[in-house]
Amino acid sequence: MKPVPTHIPEVLMMEPKVFGDERGFFMESFNQRAFQDATGEMSVFVQDNHSGSAKNVLRGLHYQIQQPQGKLVRVVSGEVFDVAVDVRKSSPTFGKWVGANLSADNKKQMWIPPGFAHGFFVLSDFAEVLYKTTDFYAPEHECCIRWDDPDIGIDWPLKGSPILSNKDQLGVFLRQARLFE
Repeated sequence: MKPVPTHIPEVLMMEPKVFGDERGFFMESFNQRAFQDATGEMSVFVQDNHSGSAKNVLRGLHYQIQQPQGKLVRVVSGEVFDVAVDVRKSSPTFGKWVGANLSADNKKQMWIPPGFAHGFFVLSDFAEVLYKTTDFYAPEHECCIRWDDPDIGIDWPLKGSPILSNKDQLGVFLRQARLFE
């Protein structure tokens, strides 16, 4: 895994080494030692999540204020615009966001450490997203920030309105959200 910095230092794009020939390809999607070398963290992943979503579905912006989760996100089918938002009040990048296209074709992954909200928008007809988390899902601690919060100003690549879950329709603005110190 080759780490590629973003404008928020803690959020990294991970580019795997892909070996391909006429038969197909091979890649290591995760290696604990390489991940630790890339991030400088000894994160332990405790849960793998797999979601499938139709075109124009927007999921997020989600995070857990207690039992915060770091997430290593990748796409195994289709393409999404993946976003991380810094929700740590004391951070110099508080309220800033990073976004990148993740796809089955480019095989890139995004490392989103604890203290960040996460969301994605589906660009292809259908997409399957896999992500490893550093803590267990705890719905009682989950928070949701509005995807269209003008104080964050995410430049989502959408035309028209996205398809949202009921939970995401009820997201709050950053200025009203429970935040990390």
